[in-house]
Formats: sequence, structure tokens, C-alpha cells
Amino acid sequence: MQEIPWEGDENQCVPYKSNGEEDIEKDYEYQRENFYKLVERGSIAIDGILELAKEGEHPRAYEVAGQLIKNVAEVTEKLGDLQEKMKRLKEVPDTGPKSVTNALFVGSTAELQKMIKEK
Repeated sequence: MQEIPWEGDENQCVPYKSNGEEDIEKDYEYQRENFYKLVERGSIAIDGILELAKEGEHPRAYEVAGQLIKNVAEVTEKLGDLQEKMKRLKEVPDTGPKSVTNALFVGSTAELQKMIKEK
């Protein structure tokens, strides 16, 4: 395989064109996938450290198990936060008026003037 020489600065920034919605969706999926992997691996690690703690009955093993449980709980919480952020991001803000009331008069200008004088 032939190596292609680089003709630029090693630290040069490469321009990146963002796709907006598509990038947000990709980042969300990537982060969500990583959170799931972390929770799964953390659960496996918890099972292992609890087994070690039972066998050795060493206080440090139980301390590590507690920390692992806390870390897995935090990652699970972050997964929930991610869901909420995406939900808010996808919601379209409804800033327009809820209902529009137009006062409408059907008639001639003479009838309108007569009605105004009566009031």
C-alpha cells in the first residue's frame, strides 16, 4: 500500500460541515449506546466484586462494590437526563397565540356609524 504524503500543518484544523438535526441524532444515539454499555459492564463488575467480597469478606471489597453501584446508578440517571434533553430539543415551541378572535362587522359604513351612535 502506497502512503500518501501530507502537505499541510499537522495541527491544521480540518473544516467540518455540520448537518444540524442529523448530527444531534447521531450524537444522541452514540451517547445512549455508550451509556448502555457502561451500565452493562458496571453490572457485570458489580456481580464480580460482590462475589469477591463474599469469598474474602474484606471490607475494602465491599467499599469498592458500593462505589461501583453508585457509579452505575449515576450513569443510569444520566441516561434519563439524556432522554429528557432530547425530548425538550425535539419539542417545537408553541409561541403563537392559542386562539385568535377577530371582531368582524358585516354591513355598510352607514350601518356601522348608526350602530356606533346607538352605543
